[in-house]
Amino acid sequence: MIRKIENLFDEQVRPALAAHGGNVEVIDIDNGKLFVKLSGGCQGCSSSSATLKDGIERMVKQNFPEIEEVVDLTDHASGDSPYFS
Repeated sequence: MIRKIENLFDEQVRPALAAHGGNVEVIDIDNGKLFVKLSGGCQGCSSSSATLKDGIERMVKQNFPEIEEVVDLTDHASGDSPYFS
């Protein structure tokens, strides 16, 4: 399933994030939860929680109903170059 999620991210998520200097990495899947880490311009960005819940999580749940939640493991406090300050 991780490979299928990576394909979804490659085709639909990462291009949009890259436009703002960001990226998303799949860390793990456990108990219906997908764990991800945002990087680049997404790390520390004030809009990252909206991107995660309204964009990434919605898309993942539509394509993979067995995923109940997407959990952000990003250390946003250490972001050094967010797109939006």
